[in-house]
Amino acid sequence: MNGQLSIIRLVVQASIPVQIVVGLLLLASLSSWAIIFRKRLLIWRAAREADQFENNFWSGGDLAQLYRAIESHGGATGMASIFEFGFREFARQRQQGSIPAEQLLEGARRAMRVAQLKEIDRLEYSLATLATVGSTSPYVGLFGTVWGIMTAFSSLGDVQQATLASVAPGISEALVTTAIGLFAAIPAVVAYNRFADQVNRLEVRFDAFMEEFSTILQRHATRGIPPTPTVSTAPAAGASGGAPAPAVPGPAAAR
Repeated sequence: MNGQLSIIRLVVQASIPVQIVVGLLLLASLSSWAIIFRKRLLIWRAAREADQFENNFWSGGDLAQLYRAIESHGGATGMASIFEFGFREFARQRQQGSIPAEQLLEGARRAMRVAQLKEIDRLEYSLATLATVGSTSPYVGLFGTVWGIMTAFSSLGDVQQATLASVAPGISEALVTTAIGLFAAIPAVVAYNRFADQVNRLEVRFDAFMEEFSTILQRHATRGIPPTPTVSTAPAAGASGGAPAPAVPGPAAAR
């Protein structure tokens, strides 16, 4: 408690520039912690949803039914969004007539790639802020330290004899900014590295799913399975156009 009160007293007694530096560092620390808690929940939820979707996808059911279930909930994210975009584009092109299987597959892959880029952008949002806080906070704290030391030694110009008691308070005030800078930087750097690794792992899972789903779509495109007009695919929010979904068996049945 005495240490905490001592730090508070040093900050209160410090010069205005040092107090401004301390305020900026505390604001950066609070912002980074808010991002850390929000991003942790977001990435954990994305990984859980990916696990749930893969269980449903590889259960062997009809993919058209899986598509309708995802579309009925609206606002699909993650791996479900990639599947939704790819399946919708595949169904739309199948309704246009005799389109080569290569074009069918390429169109579905492009749609899935767009969905993946949107999802990665959503997961990576605010990570740059953590990187900025982690890389700049020590330098901002060092600036406050240098300024405080300059002020401390400048105040000794009119003193006949400089003693440790006259120099120590000013240097202590200056070193507080370095400590606060490290306090803001270390959690931000650790969180950034951890979240960046988790996002990369999710991106690898998305890439693997796209390849697996593309293989399934390629089998059905080359077999020329006729579409089923009774299955509707109303476009989700943000999508344009719609087409009946082809009756595509699940992955287990397609092997």
